[in-house]
Amino acid sequence: MNTMGNMEELSNHSPPSLAVGHCHPDIVKAAHEQNQLLNTNSRYLHDNLVDYAERLSKTLPEKLCTFYFLNSGSEANDLALRLARQYTKHEDVIVLDHAYHGHLTSLIDISPYKFRNLEGQKEWVHVAPVPDTYRGLYREDHEDSSTAYANEVKNIIEQASKRGRKIAAFFVESLPSVGGQIIPPAGYFQKVAEHVHKAGGVFIADEIQVGFGRVGKHFWAFQLQGDFIPDIVTMGKPIGNGHPIACVATTKEIAEAFGATGVEYFNTFGGNPVSCAIGLAVLDVIEKEHLQAHATEVGNFLMKLLKEQKIKHPIIGDVRGSGLFIGVDLIKDQAERTPATAEAEHLVTRLKEEYILLSTDGPGRNVLKFKPPMCFSMEDAKFVVDTIDKLLTDMEKESLNQKKTSTCST
Repeated sequence: MNTMGNMEELSNHSPPSLAVGHCHPDIVKAAHEQNQLLNTNSRYLHDNLVDYAERLSKTLPEKLCTFYFLNSGSEANDLALRLARQYTKHEDVIVLDHAYHGHLTSLIDISPYKFRNLEGQKEWVHVAPVPDTYRGLYREDHEDSSTAYANEVKNIIEQASKRGRKIAAFFVESLPSVGGQIIPPAGYFQKVAEHVHKAGGVFIADEIQVGFGRVGKHFWAFQLQGDFIPDIVTMGKPIGNGHPIACVATTKEIAEAFGATGVEYFNTFGGNPVSCAIGLAVLDVIEKEHLQAHATEVGNFLMKLLKEQKIKHPIIGDVRGSGLFIGVDLIKDQAERTPATAEAEHLVTRLKEEYILLSTDGPGRNVLKFKPPMCFSMEDAKFVVDTIDKLLTDMEKESLNQKKTSTCST
């Protein structure tokens, strides 16, 4: 397995764009060999494109049988938006608060994480609360948080309808990442989809950061919800292990409605022979090295270690996740769960000095996000948590000394 051997290599660990680790020899070989043979734009059909589509289809529900290949996650999400609007003949989109779906203008418009600091919310965009059972509207003690959060979406649809607005799509990361490494309550997607479909819209699952076995139990994060199939799924980042390739998977009906415009969809290098060779190699590595099972095993171990730290350090309010998608919510106080923003920033800075790269997410920028390449090992997990333990202990001592000094001075 392509793992690291020391602290310096750990500092090179990247987010989910490098799903199977840096410079994996099988990925490098696939790219090199296809580059030596042929690379061309997708006007010219090549076996690699068909082979890759067939291989990818085996990981998805049968209903999602039509594929569009692109170069980036942003391109994929933009196309998903177009597909939804053409199929439904509606315009409006519902997104979760603090969501981020890409850097194109169309996607900035549906990313509260961005538009709240830019030109603001468009009339056709509707923002639903994040289904966060730790610090959201409906928490872990709520009797039915999935229904309560889904009813928030239902209320948005009803209010929009009163103003003559029609919903084209509910657009959501299967596990909200920028929103704070959130695990939606089971059944939430099914209940939301019921409301959205009733309104004539479609359900779009953004798997760009969380797909391809990262969640361990399943190949796709939306499968954590149980018996549920989105209408459109978007993919990016891990699909090519850092190489620019992305994909949109959808149903035959939606694809046919899109094609009925008579305006063909063409992406010059989306699905080119080299990109598809790399995509096939990534799937080979995930399968050959059992990385989905590895993500489960290492993720469970990492969660166990982090939860032990939660008992030891009051600043850790919540540890949540699945596989190698984990969030650690840092708080100032247990009762109010106030985000420990400054402390999180300080911890991340100190970790960098120890050759560990972590960053923060969530509205309060206080959630440590763990999304390492899936080759991340037990040894790596222990090293990271041991270092966090040491740094938090140091921070607690510093805080206690400051309080003593302050008391003496008064």
